[in-house]
Amino acid sequence: MKKILLADSLDKEATAKLRSLPQFEVTVKTGMDETELIKTIPVFNAVVVRSATKITRKVIEAAAGLEMIVRAGIGLDNVDAAAAKEKGIKVANTPAATTISVAEITFGLMLGAVRQLGRANLSMKEHKWEKKALSGTELYGKTLGIIGGGRIGLAVAERALAFGMKVVVYDVIKVETRLGVNQVGLDELLVQSDIITLHTPKQAKPILSREEFLKMKNGVILVNAARGGVVDEAALLEALNSGKVRAAAVDVFDKEPPVDFALIDHPNVIASPHIGAAAEEGQKRAGLEVVKILQEKLA
Repeated sequence: MKKILLADSLDKEATAKLRSLPQFEVTVKTGMDETELIKTIPVFNAVVVRSATKITRKVIEAAAGLEMIVRAGIGLDNVDAAAAKEKGIKVANTPAATTISVAEITFGLMLGAVRQLGRANLSMKEHKWEKKALSGTELYGKTLGIIGGGRIGLAVAERALAFGMKVVVYDVIKVETRLGVNQVGLDELLVQSDIITLHTPKQAKPILSREEFLKMKNGVILVNAARGGVVDEAALLEALNSGKVRAAAVDVFDKEPPVDFALIDHPNVIASPHIGAAAEEGQKRAGLEVVKILQEKLA
């Protein structure tokens, strides 16, 4: 019998299904830091995480019988995949499960930014009626620049086209353009776009830094529901203060939870605590995909 550690909470239905499989013994133990995880991991054959738990090199080195690490989500930022590979440990994720969840919250953030919904909500809770101060713009007819043309980027493009937007996409590889979107270079996207949204993995350095902000239209809207670090937060704050960026909607941050709230506190920023994939349906798909992966790949 293989021992599986759920180090982050999984969808209830998926957890129940995993527990029902006779070949697995399932332990749920969440909220562990590196020290506790190092003490806990040696007896397990597989560990399942979402985004909170970090599977570091030290954890992997302590994992005497570990055969598989499964991330219930898209990226592998919190898993040292190189260390796992050195030790012959399989690493898997669920890249398609939360596509719709993230695409939809991207539009929620985008609509919130262009119509100042965050400020409007706070104003109303302060019992103010600032109708004249809270004008915005439509999405219809605007050019949306999507940085990252993978599953989520194209799901956002599909929804943008339904809103009557023009869509351009930048990616380092050729993008499937069956939807009728145009693939362009990064500089071209920066110049053309009224709204820019990012949907890329974490990079070694930010995709958007001070140099890129200078190339954008004045009054551009920025949305980031991808990964912290793909946007230089100091450069974004500078661009907001200068008016180059009219508003930003941010779900992900360099440090999570943040330690510096200067960007979040800006009046033209809508912020959320990395909840892009936190829709019930997406988490259920991710959880059931984890069960399938463990059934098929854990010998």
